[in-house]
Amino acid sequence: MWGKLVESLVRGDLIRLLNERKIQVQRTIQRVEGWKGTINYEFDIIAVNDDEIVIVEVKTTLKSDSIRHFIEKLGHARDWLNEYRDKRIYGAVAFIHTEDNVITHARNAGLLVIQATGNSATIVNEPGFQPKNFSSPDSINPSVSK
Repeated sequence: MWGKLVESLVRGDLIRLLNERKIQVQRTIQRVEGWKGTINYEFDIIAVNDDEIVIVEVKTTLKSDSIRHFIEKLGHARDWLNEYRDKRIYGAVAFIHTEDNVITHARNAGLLVIQATGNSATIVNEPGFQPKNFSSPDSINPSVSK
């Protein structure tokens, strides 16, 4: 229940937030699910434009383990989401609660960090932050830590 609330808070502001960061998305898709072989996958929100997608993982409470798991999922996104295979892939994590060191972990991993507050959401990365492009297989670095 809380996860869906956070999703709706983030989704309502996501296009505006990303456009302000020069990622000109045109639409969002919620709850993208599928199977690839024996793998069952789900992405909470995907924001799309002609050249890029931003995959958003939504958590009520964001933890470092969630970030590591999400980065692994991003590493498979090209294979799992064939329709976006030729696009640049960026990642974002959205949350209500977390600790400062977890925000630092997400930023260091190249993720956009979105905090849901009240009835809206805000990207908390510093101005000019350039998210990591996760579209190439060697872009995933599992050794990224807190």
